[in-house]
Amino acid sequence: MSGQIVTRFAPSPTGFLHIGGARTALFNWLYARGRGGTFLLRIEDTDRARSTPEATEAILKGLDWLGLDHDGEVISQFARADRHADVARDLLAKGAAYKCFSTQDEIEAFREAARDAGKSTLFQSPWRDAAPETHPDAPFVIRLRTPMEGTTVIHDQVQGDVTIRNDQLDDMVLLRSDGTPVYMLAVVVDDHDMGVTHVIRGDDHLNNAARQMGIYTAMGWDMPVWAHIPLIHGPDGKKLSKRHGALGVEEYQAMGYPAAGMRNYLARLGWSHGDDEFFTDDQAKEWFDLNGIGKSPARFDFKKLDNLSGQHIANGDDAALLHELKNYLAAADRPALTDAQKDAMARAMYCLKERARTFPELLDKAEFIMADRPIVPDEKAAKQLDAVSRGILKSLTPQLQNASWTRDELEAVTSRFAEAHGTKFGKLAGPLRAALAGRAVTPSVFDMMLVLGREETIARLTDASADEAT
Repeated sequence: MSGQIVTRFAPSPTGFLHIGGARTALFNWLYARGRGGTFLLRIEDTDRARSTPEATEAILKGLDWLGLDHDGEVISQFARADRHADVARDLLAKGAAYKCFSTQDEIEAFREAARDAGKSTLFQSPWRDAAPETHPDAPFVIRLRTPMEGTTVIHDQVQGDVTIRNDQLDDMVLLRSDGTPVYMLAVVVDDHDMGVTHVIRGDDHLNNAARQMGIYTAMGWDMPVWAHIPLIHGPDGKKLSKRHGALGVEEYQAMGYPAAGMRNYLARLGWSHGDDEFFTDDQAKEWFDLNGIGKSPARFDFKKLDNLSGQHIANGDDAALLHELKNYLAAADRPALTDAQKDAMARAMYCLKERARTFPELLDKAEFIMADRPIVPDEKAAKQLDAVSRGILKSLTPQLQNASWTRDELEAVTSRFAEAHGTKFGKLAGPLRAALAGRAVTPSVFDMMLVLGREETIARLTDASADEAT
Protein backbone atom coordinates (compact mmCIF):
# COMPACT_ATOMS: atom_id res chain seq x y z
CA MET A 1 0.00 0.00 0.00
CA SER A 2 1.43 3.35 -1.05
CA GLY A 3 0.64 6.88 0.05
CA GLN A 4 0.17 8.37 3.47
CA ILE A 5 -0.62 6.14 6.44
CA VAL A 6 -4.05 6.81 7.96
CA THR A 7 -5.15 5.10 11.18
CA ARG A 8 -8.19 5.66 13.37
CA PHE A 9 -9.52 5.03 16.83
CA ALA A 10 -13.26 4.38 16.86
CA PRO A 11 -14.70 3.92 20.38
CA SER A 12 -18.35 3.51 21.27
CA PRO A 13 -19.51 6.21 23.74
CA THR A 14 -21.28 3.85 26.12
CA GLY A 15 -18.98 4.33 29.15
CA PHE A 16 -15.48 5.32 30.20
CA LEU A 17 -12.37 4.91 28.05
CA HIS A 18 -11.34 1.35 28.91
CA ILE A 19 -7.64 0.64 29.39
CA GLY A 20 -7.82 -1.77 26.44
CA GLY A 21 -9.32 0.93 24.25
CA ALA A 22 -6.61 3.33 25.39
CA ARG A 23 -3.93 0.86 24.25
CA THR A 24 -5.66 0.45 20.88
CA ALA A 25 -5.70 4.23 20.49
CA LEU A 26 -2.02 4.37 21.46
CA PHE A 27 -1.01 1.72 18.92
CA ASN A 28 -2.87 3.59 16.15
CA TRP A 29 -1.35 6.90 17.26
CA LEU A 30 2.18 5.51 17.38
CA TYR A 31 1.88 3.82 14.00
CA ALA A 32 0.64 6.99 12.30
CA ARG A 33 2.83 9.50 14.12
CA GLY A 34 5.97 7.44 13.58
CA ARG A 35 5.41 7.46 9.82
CA GLY A 36 4.28 11.02 9.28
CA GLY A 37 0.74 9.77 8.84
CA THR A 38 -2.69 10.81 10.04
CA PHE A 39 -4.48 9.66 13.19
CA LEU A 40 -8.27 10.13 13.15
CA LEU A 41 -10.93 9.85 15.83
CA ARG A 42 -14.43 8.54 15.14
CA ILE A 43 -17.13 8.16 17.76
CA GLU A 44 -19.26 5.11 16.89
CA ASP A 45 -22.51 6.43 18.34
CA THR A 46 -25.01 4.48 16.26
CA ASP A 47 -26.37 2.73 19.38
CA ARG A 48 -28.57 5.66 20.39
CA ALA A 49 -30.00 3.90 23.43
CA ARG A 50 -26.58 3.45 25.06
CA SER A 51 -24.52 6.32 23.64
CA THR A 52 -24.27 9.37 25.89
CA PRO A 53 -22.61 12.80 25.60
CA GLU A 54 -21.05 12.16 29.01
CA ALA A 55 -19.31 9.02 27.72
CA THR A 56 -18.07 10.87 24.65
CA GLU A 57 -16.66 13.58 26.93
CA ALA A 58 -14.98 10.93 29.11
CA ILE A 59 -13.31 9.39 26.04
CA LEU A 60 -12.05 12.78 24.83
CA LYS A 61 -10.73 13.65 28.30
CA GLY A 62 -8.99 10.28 28.57
CA LEU A 63 -7.27 10.70 25.22
CA ASP A 64 -6.31 14.26 26.12
CA TRP A 65 -4.73 13.11 29.40
CA LEU A 66 -2.77 10.41 27.58
CA GLY A 67 -1.54 12.99 25.09
CA LEU A 68 -2.97 11.16 22.08
CA ASP A 69 -3.81 14.06 19.80
CA HIS A 70 -5.92 13.36 16.71
CA ASP A 71 -6.05 15.08 13.33
CA GLY A 72 -9.11 16.90 12.05
CA GLU A 73 -12.55 17.00 13.59
CA VAL A 74 -14.07 14.22 15.67
CA ILE A 75 -16.38 12.26 13.37
CA SER A 76 -19.81 11.07 14.50
CA GLN A 77 -20.84 7.80 12.91
CA PHE A 78 -24.52 8.45 13.56
CA ALA A 79 -24.35 11.75 11.64
CA ARG A 80 -23.30 9.81 8.52
CA ALA A 81 -26.26 7.41 8.49
CA ASP A 82 -27.57 8.71 5.14
CA ARG A 83 -24.23 7.97 3.48
CA HIS A 84 -24.21 4.45 4.92
CA ALA A 85 -27.74 3.83 3.61
CA ASP A 86 -26.75 5.10 0.14
CA VAL A 87 -23.96 2.50 -0.02
CA ALA A 88 -26.42 -0.25 0.89
CA ARG A 89 -28.67 0.88 -1.97
CA ASP A 90 -25.64 1.01 -4.31
CA LEU A 91 -24.86 -2.60 -3.42
CA LEU A 92 -28.49 -3.49 -4.09
CA ALA A 93 -28.33 -1.83 -7.51
CA LYS A 94 -25.09 -3.70 -8.32
CA GLY A 95 -26.68 -7.02 -7.49
CA ALA A 96 -24.20 -7.48 -4.63
CA ALA A 97 -27.09 -7.24 -2.17
CA TYR A 98 -30.75 -8.23 -2.19
CA LYS A 99 -34.05 -7.51 -0.52
CA CYS A 100 -35.08 -10.01 2.16
CA PHE A 101 -38.70 -10.06 3.28
CA SER A 102 -38.34 -12.81 5.91
CA THR A 103 -39.83 -11.85 9.26
CA GLN A 104 -38.17 -12.43 12.62
CA ASP A 105 -40.65 -15.23 13.34
CA GLU A 106 -39.75 -16.94 10.06
CA ILE A 107 -36.02 -16.60 10.76
CA GLU A 108 -36.42 -18.08 14.24
CA ALA A 109 -38.54 -20.94 12.85
CA PHE A 110 -35.77 -21.68 10.32
CA ARG A 111 -33.16 -21.82 13.06
CA GLU A 112 -35.30 -23.99 15.29
CA ALA A 113 -35.85 -26.47 12.48
CA ALA A 114 -32.11 -26.47 11.73
CA ARG A 115 -31.32 -27.17 15.39
CA ASP A 116 -33.79 -30.05 15.45
CA ALA A 117 -32.22 -31.49 12.30
CA GLY A 118 -28.69 -31.02 13.63
CA LYS A 119 -27.83 -28.60 10.81
CA SER A 120 -26.21 -25.17 10.76
CA THR A 121 -28.46 -22.43 12.11
CA LEU A 122 -26.86 -19.89 9.76
CA PHE A 123 -29.89 -18.27 8.15
CA GLN A 124 -30.32 -18.89 4.43
CA SER A 125 -32.79 -16.41 3.05
CA PRO A 126 -35.32 -17.77 0.54
CA TRP A 127 -35.28 -14.31 -1.09
CA ARG A 128 -31.62 -14.44 -2.13
CA ASP A 129 -32.37 -15.45 -5.72
CA ALA A 130 -36.07 -14.56 -5.86
CA ALA A 131 -37.23 -12.70 -8.97
CA PRO A 132 -38.24 -9.06 -8.33
CA GLU A 133 -41.77 -9.70 -9.58
CA THR A 134 -42.29 -12.12 -6.70
CA HIS A 135 -41.45 -9.49 -4.08
CA PRO A 136 -44.38 -8.69 -1.81
CA ASP A 137 -45.43 -5.19 -0.78
CA ALA A 138 -43.99 -5.62 2.69
CA PRO A 139 -41.12 -4.40 4.88
CA PHE A 140 -37.71 -5.75 3.90
CA VAL A 141 -34.07 -5.60 4.92
CA ILE A 142 -31.15 -5.35 2.52
CA ARG A 143 -28.68 -8.23 2.85
CA LEU A 144 -25.17 -8.58 1.42
CA ARG A 145 -24.88 -11.41 -1.10
CA THR A 146 -21.99 -13.41 0.40
CA PRO A 147 -20.24 -16.08 -1.74
CA MET A 148 -21.48 -19.52 -0.72
CA GLU A 149 -18.39 -21.41 -1.81
CA GLY A 150 -14.66 -20.97 -1.38
CA THR A 151 -12.88 -19.14 1.43
CA THR A 152 -12.18 -15.66 2.69
CA VAL A 153 -8.59 -15.09 3.80
CA ILE A 154 -7.80 -12.26 6.22
CA HIS A 155 -4.16 -11.26 5.73
CA ASP A 156 -3.57 -10.04 9.25
CA GLN A 157 -0.33 -8.33 10.32
CA VAL A 158 -0.59 -9.77 13.84
CA GLN A 159 -2.53 -13.01 13.52
CA GLY A 160 -1.10 -14.11 10.19
CA ASP A 161 -3.37 -15.45 7.46
CA VAL A 162 -6.76 -16.40 8.88
CA THR A 163 -8.95 -18.49 6.57
CA ILE A 164 -12.73 -18.66 6.97
CA ARG A 165 -15.01 -20.84 4.84
CA ASN A 166 -17.59 -18.74 3.08
CA ASP A 167 -20.33 -21.23 3.93
CA GLN A 168 -19.74 -20.20 7.56
CA LEU A 169 -20.66 -16.58 6.75
CA ASP A 170 -24.25 -15.45 6.55
CA ASP A 171 -25.74 -12.87 4.23
CA MET A 172 -25.52 -10.13 6.80
CA VAL A 173 -28.08 -7.36 7.02
CA LEU A 174 -26.84 -4.00 5.73
CA LEU A 175 -30.01 -1.93 6.05
CA ARG A 176 -32.79 -2.63 8.53
CA SER A 177 -36.44 -2.60 7.57
CA ASP A 178 -36.78 0.91 9.00
CA GLY A 179 -34.05 2.13 6.64
CA THR A 180 -31.31 2.49 9.27
CA PRO A 181 -27.85 1.08 8.51
CA VAL A 182 -26.19 -1.52 10.72
CA TYR A 183 -22.89 -0.99 12.52
CA MET A 184 -20.98 -3.46 10.31
CA LEU A 185 -21.80 -1.46 7.19
CA ALA A 186 -21.17 1.90 8.85
CA VAL A 187 -17.66 0.89 9.94
CA VAL A 188 -16.61 -0.06 6.42
CA VAL A 189 -18.09 3.02 4.76
CA ASP A 190 -16.57 5.33 7.33
CA ASP A 191 -13.12 3.70 7.11
CA HIS A 192 -13.23 3.96 3.31
CA ASP A 193 -14.43 7.55 3.23
CA MET A 194 -11.87 8.59 5.88
CA GLY A 195 -9.09 7.02 3.80
CA VAL A 196 -8.09 4.61 6.57
CA THR A 197 -5.18 2.50 5.35
CA HIS A 198 -4.58 0.41 8.48
CA VAL A 199 -7.30 -0.98 10.74
CA ILE A 200 -5.61 -1.69 14.08
CA ARG A 201 -8.12 -2.97 16.64
CA GLY A 202 -8.82 -5.69 19.20
CA ASP A 203 -8.91 -9.30 18.03
CA ASP A 204 -12.52 -9.56 19.19
CA HIS A 205 -13.21 -7.91 15.79
CA LEU A 206 -11.31 -10.55 13.81
CA ASN A 207 -14.42 -12.42 12.66
CA ASN A 208 -16.03 -9.10 11.71
CA ALA A 209 -13.19 -8.50 9.26
CA ALA A 210 -14.23 -11.47 7.11
CA ARG A 211 -17.76 -10.10 6.79
CA GLN A 212 -16.60 -6.52 6.26
CA MET A 213 -14.22 -7.63 3.52
CA GLY A 214 -17.28 -8.61 1.48
CA ILE A 215 -18.43 -4.99 1.40
CA TYR A 216 -14.99 -3.74 0.32
CA THR A 217 -14.87 -6.32 -2.46
CA ALA A 218 -18.42 -5.68 -3.67
CA MET A 219 -17.84 -1.90 -3.78
CA GLY A 220 -14.45 -2.28 -5.51
CA TRP A 221 -12.71 -0.42 -2.69
CA ASP A 222 -9.10 -0.86 -1.60
CA MET A 223 -8.78 -3.26 1.30
CA PRO A 224 -7.09 -1.81 4.39
CA VAL A 225 -4.21 -3.54 6.15
CA TRP A 226 -5.67 -5.56 9.03
CA ALA A 227 -3.99 -5.83 12.43
CA HIS A 228 -6.03 -7.47 15.19
CA ILE A 229 -4.31 -7.18 18.56
CA PRO A 230 -4.90 -9.61 21.45
CA LEU A 231 -6.94 -8.39 24.38
CA ILE A 232 -5.52 -7.50 27.81
CA HIS A 233 -5.86 -10.03 30.61
CA GLY A 234 -5.40 -9.67 34.33
CA PRO A 235 -2.45 -11.20 36.23
CA ASP A 236 -4.49 -14.40 36.61
CA GLY A 237 -4.76 -14.82 32.84
CA LYS A 238 -8.47 -14.03 32.73
CA LYS A 239 -10.06 -11.20 30.77
CA LEU A 240 -9.34 -7.88 32.44
CA SER A 241 -12.23 -6.88 34.68
CA LYS A 242 -13.04 -4.68 37.65
CA ARG A 243 -11.74 -7.29 40.09
CA HIS A 244 -8.22 -6.75 38.72
CA GLY A 245 -8.27 -3.06 39.59
CA ALA A 246 -8.99 0.13 37.70
CA LEU A 247 -10.43 -0.19 34.20
CA GLY A 248 -11.03 3.39 33.07
CA VAL A 249 -8.16 5.63 32.00
CA GLU A 250 -9.43 8.45 34.21
CA GLU A 251 -8.98 6.19 37.24
CA TYR A 252 -5.26 5.90 36.49
CA GLN A 253 -4.94 9.67 36.30
CA ALA A 254 -6.73 9.96 39.64
CA MET A 255 -4.38 7.33 41.09
CA GLY A 256 -1.49 9.62 40.22
CA TYR A 257 0.26 7.89 37.32
CA PRO A 258 2.05 10.26 34.92
CA ALA A 259 0.76 10.14 31.36
CA ALA A 260 4.24 9.39 29.95
CA GLY A 261 4.58 6.39 32.24
CA MET A 262 1.13 5.17 31.22
CA ARG A 263 1.97 5.51 27.52
CA ASN A 264 5.24 3.63 28.02
CA TYR A 265 3.54 0.84 29.93
CA LEU A 266 0.62 0.47 27.52
CA ALA A 267 3.02 0.37 24.57
CA ARG A 268 4.87 -2.52 26.23
CA LEU A 269 1.61 -4.30 26.97
CA GLY A 270 1.59 -6.71 24.06
CA TRP A 271 4.32 -5.08 21.97
CA SER A 272 8.08 -5.25 22.34
CA HIS A 273 11.25 -3.80 20.86
CA GLY A 274 14.01 -6.15 21.86
CA ASP A 275 14.57 -5.96 25.61
CA ASP A 276 13.75 -2.25 25.87
CA GLU A 277 11.41 -1.47 28.76
CA PHE A 278 11.81 2.25 29.43
CA PHE A 279 11.62 4.57 26.42
CA THR A 280 10.49 8.03 25.38
CA ASP A 281 7.63 8.95 23.06
CA ASP A 282 10.08 9.72 20.27
CA GLN A 283 11.68 6.30 20.64
CA ALA A 284 8.27 4.61 20.71
CA LYS A 285 7.23 6.38 17.51
CA GLU A 286 10.46 5.38 15.82
CA TRP A 287 10.39 1.76 16.97
CA PHE A 288 6.70 0.83 16.91
CA ASP A 289 5.72 -1.62 14.21
CA LEU A 290 2.98 -4.17 13.80
CA ASN A 291 5.39 -7.11 13.64
CA GLY A 292 6.39 -6.41 17.24
CA ILE A 293 2.88 -7.18 18.53
CA GLY A 294 2.54 -10.60 20.12
CA LYS A 295 -0.26 -13.06 19.32
CA SER A 296 -1.00 -13.93 22.94
CA PRO A 297 -3.03 -11.79 25.36
CA ALA A 298 -0.94 -9.39 27.43
CA ARG A 299 -1.16 -9.49 31.24
CA PHE A 300 -1.64 -6.29 33.19
CA ASP A 301 0.95 -5.93 35.95
CA PHE A 302 0.74 -3.03 38.40
CA LYS A 303 4.33 -3.59 39.59
CA LYS A 304 5.67 -3.00 36.09
CA LEU A 305 3.43 0.04 35.70
CA ASP A 306 4.73 1.43 39.00
CA ASN A 307 8.33 0.83 37.95
CA LEU A 308 7.98 2.58 34.58
CA SER A 309 5.93 5.35 36.14
CA GLY A 310 8.72 6.01 38.65
CA GLN A 311 11.33 6.15 35.89
CA HIS A 312 9.29 8.70 33.95
CA ILE A 313 8.83 10.88 37.04
CA ALA A 314 12.56 10.67 37.81
CA ASN A 315 13.45 11.62 34.24
CA GLY A 316 10.65 14.13 33.75
CA ASP A 317 11.04 17.85 33.15
CA ASP A 318 10.40 19.66 36.44
CA ALA A 319 8.01 22.25 34.99
CA ALA A 320 6.07 19.58 33.08
CA LEU A 321 5.78 17.45 36.22
CA LEU A 322 4.47 20.43 38.19
CA HIS A 323 1.85 21.07 35.50
CA GLU A 324 0.77 17.43 35.50
CA LEU A 325 0.69 17.43 39.30
CA LYS A 326 -1.81 20.28 39.14
CA ASN A 327 -4.04 18.22 36.81
CA TYR A 328 -3.67 15.17 39.05
CA LEU A 329 -4.90 17.11 42.09
CA ALA A 330 -7.98 18.21 40.14
CA ALA A 331 -8.65 14.68 38.86
CA ALA A 332 -8.27 13.21 42.35
CA ASP A 333 -10.48 15.95 43.84
CA ARG A 334 -7.66 17.11 46.12
CA PRO A 335 -6.95 20.72 47.11
CA ALA A 336 -4.91 22.75 44.63
CA LEU A 337 -1.47 23.99 45.60
CA THR A 338 -1.12 27.53 46.89
CA ASP A 339 1.20 29.87 45.03
CA ALA A 340 3.77 29.48 47.80
CA GLN A 341 3.53 25.69 47.60
CA LYS A 342 3.91 25.79 43.82
CA ASP A 343 7.06 27.88 44.15
CA ALA A 344 8.47 25.53 46.78
CA MET A 345 7.53 22.45 44.72
CA ALA A 346 9.29 23.93 41.71
CA ARG A 347 12.45 24.45 43.81
CA ALA A 348 12.17 20.99 45.36
CA MET A 349 11.25 18.88 42.34
CA TYR A 350 14.87 17.84 41.78
CA CYS A 351 14.97 16.09 45.18
CA LEU A 352 11.37 14.84 45.22
CA LYS A 353 11.12 13.00 41.93
CA GLU A 354 13.76 10.36 42.63
CA ARG A 355 12.11 7.11 43.74
CA ALA A 356 8.56 8.52 43.60
CA ARG A 357 6.45 6.16 41.50
CA THR A 358 3.26 8.21 41.51
CA PHE A 359 2.17 11.76 42.26
CA PRO A 360 0.76 10.78 45.69
CA GLU A 361 4.23 9.45 46.57
CA LEU A 362 5.77 12.65 45.25
CA LEU A 363 3.43 14.70 47.45
CA ASP A 364 4.18 12.49 50.41
CA LYS A 365 7.89 13.28 50.03
CA ALA A 366 6.93 16.95 49.74
CA GLU A 367 5.06 16.96 53.05
CA PHE A 368 7.72 19.24 54.53
CA ILE A 369 6.66 21.87 51.96
CA MET A 370 2.94 21.44 52.64
CA ALA A 371 3.21 21.60 56.43
CA ASP A 372 2.72 24.89 58.26
CA ARG A 373 4.46 25.97 61.47
CA PRO A 374 4.42 24.87 64.12
CA ILE A 375 5.46 21.47 62.75
CA VAL A 376 3.79 18.65 64.67
CA PRO A 377 6.05 15.58 64.49
CA ASP A 378 4.54 12.14 64.03
CA GLU A 379 5.13 9.47 66.67
CA LYS A 380 8.36 8.16 65.15
CA ALA A 381 9.84 11.61 64.58
CA ALA A 382 8.85 12.80 68.04
CA LYS A 383 11.20 10.22 69.55
CA GLN A 384 14.08 12.04 67.84
CA LEU A 385 13.31 15.24 69.73
CA ASP A 386 14.25 14.38 73.30
CA ALA A 387 15.85 16.90 75.66
CA VAL A 388 19.37 16.13 74.44
CA SER A 389 18.41 16.48 70.77
CA ARG A 390 16.62 19.75 71.37
CA GLY A 391 19.72 21.06 73.14
CA ILE A 392 21.85 20.09 70.14
CA LEU A 393 19.46 21.87 67.76
CA LYS A 394 19.53 24.95 69.97
CA SER A 395 23.33 25.07 69.73
CA LEU A 396 23.39 24.36 66.00
CA THR A 397 20.78 26.91 64.97
CA PRO A 398 22.90 30.09 65.45
CA GLN A 399 25.73 28.60 63.42
CA LEU A 400 23.38 27.80 60.57
CA GLN A 401 21.87 31.26 60.82
CA ASN A 402 25.26 32.82 60.06
CA ALA A 403 26.15 30.39 57.24
CA SER A 404 25.96 31.27 53.55
CA TRP A 405 22.94 29.32 52.28
CA THR A 406 24.64 26.86 49.91
CA ARG A 407 24.74 23.10 50.13
CA ASP A 408 28.53 22.99 50.55
CA GLU A 409 28.45 25.54 53.37
CA LEU A 410 25.51 23.87 55.16
CA GLU A 411 27.23 20.49 54.96
CA ALA A 412 30.50 22.04 56.24
CA VAL A 413 28.81 23.78 59.19
CA THR A 414 26.96 20.66 60.36
CA SER A 415 30.06 18.49 59.91
CA ARG A 416 32.20 20.85 62.00
CA PHE A 417 29.45 21.02 64.62
CA ALA A 418 29.18 17.22 64.82
CA GLU A 419 32.95 16.85 65.10
CA ALA A 420 33.13 19.48 67.84
CA HIS A 421 30.51 17.54 69.80
CA GLY A 422 32.27 14.20 69.33
CA THR A 423 29.58 12.71 67.11
CA LYS A 424 28.79 12.11 63.43
CA PHE A 425 26.32 13.87 61.19
CA GLY A 426 24.13 10.75 61.21
CA LYS A 427 23.28 11.49 64.84
CA LEU A 428 22.09 14.98 63.86
CA ALA A 429 20.03 13.88 60.86
CA GLY A 430 17.13 12.38 62.86
CA PRO A 431 16.45 15.48 65.00
CA LEU A 432 16.85 17.74 61.96
CA ARG A 433 14.32 15.67 59.95
CA ALA A 434 11.89 15.77 62.86
CA ALA A 435 12.28 19.52 63.26
CA LEU A 436 12.06 20.40 59.56
CA ALA A 437 9.42 17.91 58.39
CA GLY A 438 7.91 16.25 61.44
CA ARG A 439 8.81 12.90 59.92
CA ALA A 440 11.56 10.32 60.21
CA VAL A 441 11.72 9.63 56.46
CA THR A 442 12.26 12.67 54.26
CA PRO A 443 14.40 13.98 51.43
CA SER A 444 17.95 14.97 52.34
CA VAL A 445 18.19 17.38 55.29
CA PHE A 446 20.25 19.77 53.16
CA ASP A 447 17.75 19.60 50.29
CA MET A 448 14.97 20.53 52.70
CA MET A 449 17.00 23.45 54.06
CA LEU A 450 17.71 24.77 50.57
CA VAL A 451 14.05 24.44 49.51
CA LEU A 452 12.66 25.99 52.70
CA GLY A 453 15.21 28.79 52.73
CA ARG A 454 17.12 30.33 55.61
CA GLU A 455 14.22 32.08 57.36
CA GLU A 456 11.81 29.13 57.42
CA THR A 457 14.56 26.62 58.30
CA ILE A 458 15.77 28.67 61.27
CA ALA A 459 12.18 29.22 62.42
CA ARG A 460 11.42 25.49 62.39
CA LEU A 461 14.64 24.62 64.22
CA THR A 462 13.92 27.32 66.80
CA ASP A 463 10.39 25.96 67.34
CA ALA A 464 11.67 22.40 67.80
CA SER A 465 14.51 23.34 70.18
CA ALA A 466 12.15 25.40 72.33
CA ASP A 467 9.47 22.69 72.72
CA GLU A 468 8.85 21.39 76.23
CA ALA A 469 9.59 17.72 76.81
CA THR A 470 6.42 15.62 76.79
